[in-house]
Amino acid sequence: MTSINIKNLSKSYGTTQAVQHLSLEVKKGELFGLIGPDGAGKTTVFRMLTTLILPDEGSATVKGYDIVRDYKQIRNCVGYMPGRFSLYQDLTVQENLEFFATVFGTTIKQNYSLIKDIYEQIKPFSNRRAGKLSGGMKQKLALCCALIHKPEVLFLDEPTTGVDAVSRKEFWQMLAKLKAQGITILVSTPYMDEASLCDRIALMQAGKILSTSTPEQIIADYPTTLYAVKAPDLYALLQHLRQKPEIDSCYPFGEYLHLTLKEDTNITLFQQQLKTTFPHLDWQPITPTIEDSFIRLMEEKGNI
Repeated sequence: MTSINIKNLSKSYGTTQAVQHLSLEVKKGELFGLIGPDGAGKTTVFRMLTTLILPDEGSATVKGYDIVRDYKQIRNCVGYMPGRFSLYQDLTVQENLEFFATVFGTTIKQNYSLIKDIYEQIKPFSNRRAGKLSGGMKQKLALCCALIHKPEVLFLDEPTTGVDAVSRKEFWQMLAKLKAQGITILVSTPYMDEASLCDRIALMQAGKILSTSTPEQIIADYPTTLYAVKAPDLYALLQHLRQKPEIDSCYPFGEYLHLTLKEDTNITLFQQQLKTTFPHLDWQPITPTIEDSFIRLMEEKGNI
């Protein structure tokens, strides 16, 4: 069963095409990740699906409700956590929760079981104003407010941006628990390492979907052998490699360079020749990451 169904959705701001003919399906109870850098169009997709803006073309449904015709029904059955902290900063934690519960005609007590694990972490600060909370605590409060009316579909737009590594880990653990309760979750993130925590992902760039599959399958679809190389002078090595006709792609990745070779390259000979210039060369084949796959797909689509 499909919770979110998007067909040929497009949205432009003036001459800028934020989303271009996007089609996507999210299954009921799925934790689905929309992965891409800033400016890829992720927030625009979220704002259309939560009925905050209208699409220029195409259609989409959430729980079978059309995002244009049935906006009232959609707003009652979804929870939305925007990328920017949007709660009332002058209200306390408790007051924010009570306000959002009242808006949806419910109470904290009525749906407490759904937010209990998250709320227990911010309960000691229940009388603190929301604007005075840390980044991680703000995100937990925002998630509680998005869940207070027991939504069937949860939209989370870059929920871990700007929070520390520990809070990021805790947040994804919370999402796993919510998924186990049958809530469909569509989450966006620019962090490629978070992609592996989703059931399925869509890699997005310049308003278009590059690929949609499980994280494991996207990595398995990487078309060639990837190598990690380094030398004491990494920049000189990068400049040298990019001038070699045998190189298919080469880019910095942490303390290494990641590279692929053209099909007809004699790898052993090429490696030996490289070591004459860089005697302390470290060269090893590696398993690609989601980020490597994303870079490869952008190269193939001509986006970089």
